[in-house]
Amino acid sequence: MNRHSLAPRCALALGTIVASAMAGAGPALAQQSASSYHVASKVKLGREGGWDYLIVDTAGHRLFMSRGTHTLVIDTRTDSVVGDIADTPGVHGIAFAYDLSRGYTSNGRDSSVTVFDLKTLAPITRIHTTGVNPDAIVYDDFSHRVFAFNGRSGDATAIDAATNTVAGMIPLGGKPEFAVVDGKGTLWVNVEDKSEIAQLDTKTLAVKAHWALAPCEEPSGLALDRASRRLFTVCSNKLMAIVDADNGKVVATLPTGDGTDAAGFDPATRLAFASNGEGTLTVVHEDSPNTAHVVQTVPTQRGARTMALDPQSHVVYAVTADFGPPPAPTADRPRPRPPMIPDSFTLLVIKP
Repeated sequence: MNRHSLAPRCALALGTIVASAMAGAGPALAQQSASSYHVASKVKLGREGGWDYLIVDTAGHRLFMSRGTHTLVIDTRTDSVVGDIADTPGVHGIAFAYDLSRGYTSNGRDSSVTVFDLKTLAPITRIHTTGVNPDAIVYDDFSHRVFAFNGRSGDATAIDAATNTVAGMIPLGGKPEFAVVDGKGTLWVNVEDKSEIAQLDTKTLAVKAHWALAPCEEPSGLALDRASRRLFTVCSNKLMAIVDADNGKVVATLPTGDGTDAAGFDPATRLAFASNGEGTLTVVHEDSPNTAHVVQTVPTQRGARTMALDPQSHVVYAVTADFGPPPAPTADRPRPRPPMIPDSFTLLVIKP
């Protein structure tokens, strides 16, 4: 996922678009699923470094965000910095094990996972994953294992959370991105360069299936509606695909914005989200397990392509920064990224 964090795109798509699956839906449905999300505030956090994943700690009312070499912690009640986990080199993702009161970061630069105390933020240990460049990370409370997804070696490391030891390695046949679990022993992960989703058994560590996502290409963000057993995956060709989590069938596709990276699902409102680097947030209502439609395209800010959802407050958080003009292309860097303007890192608080 880190390849996108500082490479936003500029196109802007505004307005409400209804998916073809919802053609003929009546005004009552449209009114029921109306959305009024908006950027309620922008909090300048500054500091140096890029960023990647965000995640909300609902128990502690905190937002954790990766910042290149450290992990920043924000109090969601005051939108202020309340902690910082140092020495997480090349950090990408953060996961929580509430039953153990522990947190985990995936550190791409030294291919490790940092284990920290969820209350005090104090580091406990560092585990070397044996994979290369761990990116996404998720905790499965069914198997009591942490899964770190290694982007460069195309596999996943399963870690026994009780002993902080590697329980096994899982070849995925491609570059993994976001992952989700159902709490019943099944895990799904996007395999970006194969344009597919892999389904895993968290107990046996076996890959149960690989599902093609056509017409969705290069999936990154992934979210799950546990009740309807539907996955929401967002792809580089400006599409969100809704996928049957049990058989892999793509049951619907909806348009998103350009530069989509992260996804979220709110079970209370049945709204799914896609954050787009062009500077928009796509809001989708799940009308039934096989039908959905776009209810809102929220203007955010260029570069705000990573996000986290607080399912208790229904607030969406996104981050971005200001950028200067890109440097001139070279043979080694034919598409150089625009530089981030120092101290411009900003948190967007997007409320319904």
